[in-house]
Amino acid sequence: MIDDDLTQGPLSGHFRRIALPAAIGMLFSTLYNVVDTFYAGWFGTQAQAGLSVGFQAFFILVAIGFGTSSAMSALVGNAKGRRDAADARHLAAQGISFAVVATGLMILTALLTGPSLIALVSEPGAYRDAGQGYFNLLILSLPGFIIGYSGNGILQARGDTKSMQRALMVAFFVNVGLNPLLMYGIPGVVPGLGFNGIALATVISQSGVAVFILWRVFGRAVMQDLRAAEFIPDLAKFREIMAQAFPAGFALLVTFSSGFIVQYALKSYGEASIAAYGITMRIEQLFLLPALGITIALVPIAAQNYGAQDSDRVRAAFHRCWIMGVIMCTVAFPFLWWGGAWAARVFSDDAEVIRISALFLKVEAVILPLYVVLFSINSLLQALKKASWTMWIGIYRQWIGIALFIWLFTVPIDWGLTGVRIGIAAGVGTGLLLSLAVVVYVARSRIGSLMPARIA
Repeated sequence: MIDDDLTQGPLSGHFRRIALPAAIGMLFSTLYNVVDTFYAGWFGTQAQAGLSVGFQAFFILVAIGFGTSSAMSALVGNAKGRRDAADARHLAAQGISFAVVATGLMILTALLTGPSLIALVSEPGAYRDAGQGYFNLLILSLPGFIIGYSGNGILQARGDTKSMQRALMVAFFVNVGLNPLLMYGIPGVVPGLGFNGIALATVISQSGVAVFILWRVFGRAVMQDLRAAEFIPDLAKFREIMAQAFPAGFALLVTFSSGFIVQYALKSYGEASIAAYGITMRIEQLFLLPALGITIALVPIAAQNYGAQDSDRVRAAFHRCWIMGVIMCTVAFPFLWWGGAWAARVFSDDAEVIRISALFLKVEAVILPLYVVLFSINSLLQALKKASWTMWIGIYRQWIGIALFIWLFTVPIDWGLTGVRIGIAAGVGTGLLLSLAVVVYVARSRIGSLMPARIA
């Protein structure tokens, strides 16, 4: 398979070719989660609340996989931009080895800390028990998530987002069929697992995704002349990968763990509010998908051009990315503002869950464009090999900002559930201001400035 050269040709064509498959793949990934939430609703609000807390705890553990994916996209992309095929191949092999080591560490972490994480954001009872059982089975899918997404970073660096798109599409349809089969079994033949069948379906389908992605990685031109010795951990390469993966993964971990802050604030309002929060996140993700596809495309495009020392093209790519993303999210406003209650009814017939979901989605309608600019900045910092800044921005926005503003709007200013959502919005808004200051500073030292001389 031939790898794409993103340093030549119109940027618009590269964005379209990379972003569209990435967005479609993420659509099916989000629909995958929507299906899980839908099936959990068959077991009631307690099961949906359990799914929300169990899923939140689990995704903290796979943050390293997404971090390694971003690292591979940036590092291998930089090497390709420099026309250094040997270094690109060695980095790819080391990235896979790094993912295997990280998987083992995350499984151990899950076994040691899982119950404490779930207990932190739930009250004793049926929904905590449901969340713990779901989490325990989901641990088995960690290899699929971490290794699969790490391999996908290698593909993205070469301009290939179609492989993951196809894998996630197949995984979605497999999940649709496996969920009811594993939940209810085959009468008289195979017993069902009930609610935990949702978790086992994820284990099977995500393991399949990882196998397919690795098969595609080893078919790329970058892996020609690969030797087994290149997989032996190289401390220098591990440090290079860690320097990119840890900040990106930690920033994502902060993002996921911020859900614990929100769920901790919501638990005093009852299980309906926690179930509504999980539903809201699924619906929000659907409307973010086109913009997320564009911000994913920015990493390999900017990374290759930064490696080729074409600063003007890097700047042009960044501006094209956030402008297109903001336009897409603005179009989503009326659907989220006026259609939130209708969308929530797809997942629940609980009137309180529907009411709270509609409230949350009104706030999301307003702040959705802010997310896109934030994600664009994070992608540019990754491509410029300044991923550590994404970690510090995330710590402020997702921990300090959200905790501070939720407290402000729910304790001194007693706005209840509305205060929780406005607190999140305030954290996002102030985090964006911080991000803009950081990216202007980094751009001056790396690419001269942030303002483009031209847009290709």
